[in-house]
Amino acid sequence: MLLAALTGNIASGKSEVARIFAELGATVIDADELAREVVEPGKPAYEAIVGHFGPDVLQRDGTIDRAHLRSIVFADAGERDVLNSIVHPEVRRRRDELVEGARARGDEVVIAVIPLLFEAAMQTEFDRVILVDAPEELRLDRLQRRSGLSAEEGRRMMDAQSDPRIKRPGAHIVIDNDSTIQELRTKVEDAWRELTRNEL
Repeated sequence: MLLAALTGNIASGKSEVARIFAELGATVIDADELAREVVEPGKPAYEAIVGHFGPDVLQRDGTIDRAHLRSIVFADAGERDVLNSIVHPEVRRRRDELVEGARARGDEVVIAVIPLLFEAAMQTEFDRVILVDAPEELRLDRLQRRSGLSAEEGRRMMDAQSDPRIKRPGAHIVIDNDSTIQELRTKVEDAWRELTRNEL
């Protein structure tokens, strides 16, 4: 089984690239989806978040108010570190379970979507690293349109991640998402052929 990591800074287009890889036949495990799963009520990460940040981070239905929590942690690096120390181990544990399940099924290509792959120094844990990148201003525009954030809020979120230029040399495959969706699909198909050349 080929185990690849798909990473990229916020609003680079990781989700769309992951969707295309899934259409092409990859088993995709998305850290953002796992992060939502592990903070559901009753889960250990949920209890730890409420214990640290207090009931103000809850919505009326008792679930985590992710937008409010995000506004807290992107304004305070110390609080962001606390949140990461709660959520990341649970996400890793769940990802490991899903990878082993895929291995047991005989899946041939598994792609783990991990936004903070380089920040967490996890790149050596994978057979291949795929980086999705896009120009900063384009990412900011996407982020504002997608989330309704101000430019200041968007830049604060972007600044919380390492500069993608220092990540490029550490990737086996770089997909530049700076054009149309059709162009992006062609690039992902090329990457898929490269990934599966020796695997399938």
